[in-house]
Amino acid sequence: MRRMRGLASGLALAGALTTSGMAGGGAVWAAEPPRPDEGNAKAIIAERCSTCHERQADGTLNRIDHVRKTPEGWTMTLFRMNQIHGANLSAADSRALVAYLSSRQGLAPEEAAPFRYILERQPSMVETPIAEGDLSVMCARCHSAARFGLQRRDADEWRRLANFHLGQFPTTEYSALGRDRKWWEIASTQTPELLGQKFPMKTAEWADWQKAAKPDLAGVWAISGHRPGLGTYGGTATVAPDGDGYSVRYDLTDAVGQPLTGTGRALVYTGFEWRGATTLGGKELREVFAASKDGQTLAGRWFLADHDEVGASVTAVKTTTAPATILGFSQEHLKTGASARVTVWGSGLDGGPVDFGPGVTVKPVSQSATAVVVEVAAAANAAPGPRKVSVGKATGMGFTVYAALDSVAVEPAFTIARVGGNGGTTAPVSAQFEAVGYLNGPDGKAGTEDDIRVGALPAAWTLEPFNDAAKLMEDVKFAGTIAASGLFAPAAAGPNPQRAFSTNNIGDLKVVATVRDGAASLTGEGRLISTVQRWNDPPIR
Repeated sequence: MRRMRGLASGLALAGALTTSGMAGGGAVWAAEPPRPDEGNAKAIIAERCSTCHERQADGTLNRIDHVRKTPEGWTMTLFRMNQIHGANLSAADSRALVAYLSSRQGLAPEEAAPFRYILERQPSMVETPIAEGDLSVMCARCHSAARFGLQRRDADEWRRLANFHLGQFPTTEYSALGRDRKWWEIASTQTPELLGQKFPMKTAEWADWQKAAKPDLAGVWAISGHRPGLGTYGGTATVAPDGDGYSVRYDLTDAVGQPLTGTGRALVYTGFEWRGATTLGGKELREVFAASKDGQTLAGRWFLADHDEVGASVTAVKTTTAPATILGFSQEHLKTGASARVTVWGSGLDGGPVDFGPGVTVKPVSQSATAVVVEVAAAANAAPGPRKVSVGKATGMGFTVYAALDSVAVEPAFTIARVGGNGGTTAPVSAQFEAVGYLNGPDGKAGTEDDIRVGALPAAWTLEPFNDAAKLMEDVKFAGTIAASGLFAPAAAGPNPQRAFSTNNIGDLKVVATVRDGAASLTGEGRLISTVQRWNDPPIR
């Protein structure tokens, strides 16, 4: 089976694959950026695509002109055209086509918003089942709901896709466990109609976005985010025009004040889909952000180029035009009777005094437009709970005062790691956990919707068998190890002769975090399944 893991990385800057990358199923970062030259793209389509996709009476090309997709979706389509249908598109051809098709037949911001988690490669995401019809059964038994949620077609084109599935993958009905129903009858009649209603080709959102002026993202951005296991970070990103994209310089600091700097380059597809390649702190990163319609904010995630499960959230505002705002804190909580040095990150922070609310004294250390450093001290009788912090006109939530924790939760509560390496071609996939403290909400009960989040806290980490079968198979001994930071490293791939039946190093584990809060000790639990490699890992899973 051919591997596609590198496709997501290859898209972010290059927009497509090199010919050699397609042959092996992987991807590389192209030296040249995509050039969305309309004439060039049209010429490529006429020469390479219209041979099979015939022009119809209305002037449109069969299939090509009747679907809308994200840049990742078009990349996957071109991969299939080269891999299976012999389109023989060069890297330059593919880059031009992805840029052109994403601009002409992409998704509007509102259409992509519900499924950004899949584009951002967010780990530990559990999808909410789609309520309408049987889509979660008919479609999402094999791939994510985001896979079809990030496409737009009319009912007839969705029906053609159903026929393609059966032609390309004859065992689809069996693979989808579809023998519990009249699978093909539903797949060829009810499902396309429902998809055509829920994800239609023509929408008001797309029509409006096509007509809208697209934002210029050049400028200085205030930025902040959270790196699971490492804490928050913040600073600035300076974005400048660079050919048909942007160059970026990051000047950041982490939660303990250490510099985190780097440079990169980004392209913006469909007027708002930011895809970047950056070297930050000496590590190669890929970026998937979404710009707001007015170009005042960016939000998304960056991740390691070779391990997309390791990354950070990103929130940014344009300092020159966005309203003054607080984006984040180097420390998100303070215990009553304690003090700490805290950095506040945001925009427009040089316009006035700093206030953490009643019972918290503030001593300024330094202040600029994008970062304020203060010494804060919480009185022993300071009221516990979330605080609205202000710096002049800028305000923000996300800082909590507490006297004693009521509970600790392991986050994520459930996730998956994967074995790998050991001479194989697929790298292991780690899993990062955090111990998060909570206060009881108004109902006075722990673990309910009104709980007040305090934030991530240092913890001692241990692994236990999740059930009797895991205990019998000694999963804790063989599946992997967890570090003091909460990072689980899976064991090597392949059969293990030391295990019963010489099975591989998979495991079903309980992840336990123990947090000290004064004299008290609180624990939280999560579940981790360390399983086998993912051989087919496309940009949209």
